[in-house]
Amino acid sequence: MMTDVVESSGGLARPGRTDGTEPTGAAAGTGTGTDDSAAAERIVAIRERIDEIDRTIIALWQERAALSQEVGATRMASGGTRLVLSREREILERFRQALGADGTQLALLLLRAGRGPL
Repeated sequence: MMTDVVESSGGLARPGRTDGTEPTGAAAGTGTGTDDSAAAERIVAIRERIDEIDRTIIALWQERAALSQEVGATRMASGGTRLVLSREREILERFRQALGADGTQLALLLLRAGRGPL
């Protein structure tokens, strides 16, 4: 799913410069936001690695959700509860300790992906 970046003014962020002109040179073809070709090349290389990481995160997210759903289905099939709140609290705390408030939000999203909304 793609999302648009919204500027603080509420409008969609557009590639280009803040002065309204379009980039030229290396930046024009790569969308790096710089005219410096060495910097543009470095940005492209970094973004390639970011894209690799994103693909890995997506694959792991999907695997985690499937495993969590399997745990829930197995637990319910054996007469157990739909949720184990102590386990969810452990996960929330682990992410909070590692990543702070953003970690808590991430953990909530992961939990929802695996069990669905409450």
